[in-house]
Amino acid sequence: MIRDKSGKDPARLPEGVIAVAPPSFRRERALIKRGVWPVAGCDEAGRGPLAGPVVAAAVVLDPKRIPKGIDDSKRLTPERREELFEEICATASFAVAFASPARIDRDNILRASLWALARAVHALPDLPKHVFVDGRDRLDTPCDCEAVIGGDGLVLSIAAASIIAKVARDRLMCKLSEDCPGYGFEQHKGYAVPEHLAALNRLGPTVHHRRLFAPVAAAREKHDANAVAGRLVRTQTEIQTSVEVSAEV
Repeated sequence: MIRDKSGKDPARLPEGVIAVAPPSFRRERALIKRGVWPVAGCDEAGRGPLAGPVVAAAVVLDPKRIPKGIDDSKRLTPERREELFEEICATASFAVAFASPARIDRDNILRASLWALARAVHALPDLPKHVFVDGRDRLDTPCDCEAVIGGDGLVLSIAAASIIAKVARDRLMCKLSEDCPGYGFEQHKGYAVPEHLAALNRLGPTVHHRRLFAPVAAAREKHDANAVAGRLVRTQTEIQTSVEVSAEV
């Protein structure tokens, strides 16, 4: 048994913290060795928010120029995501697709997400021979597709796609905040945080909100009812004024 001669205890994680291995390029490399290329990973961002689109990304990493530090976007700081976004864009093939709030309301969030993911794959410069997708649902693509549950933490190409999708969506939501001041899109990116719910209650939904999501539907009903009540009050006032004027005449 070899002991550490320094006399120091090996570094230990805090109690209750579990070490998580970063995603690897192992699955992609196995396919490449079999002559399968290009190999893409795809993921989406924005299934849960009340506003904004679902953004899907597909990425084909260059085996000779893989940026260091790629990980599930949820494990990275916003600053690190931005850095890796630029590095991935500079070294890999990628494509991005959007499913609008209208499509989400029409098709439901799952179908809209799968539609956007398939569009991202089709939009790649070269159609891949194999696709890894995060989740349990395979995509409607002409190439082989393998669904990997928790794939953004296991498969490096999926992790890269998660970064592209997340940063692209965050940037879009910051732009939408300029068109819709008061909602805080630049802060919460459309998620159902208390500040967003309060703004919905105060201001009502925008065209960027998903009309069939429960908090949005409730806010819309409230503001529609208030609008109807306001019109009734104005109509009654106008009728009363008309009657008073007629009586004077």
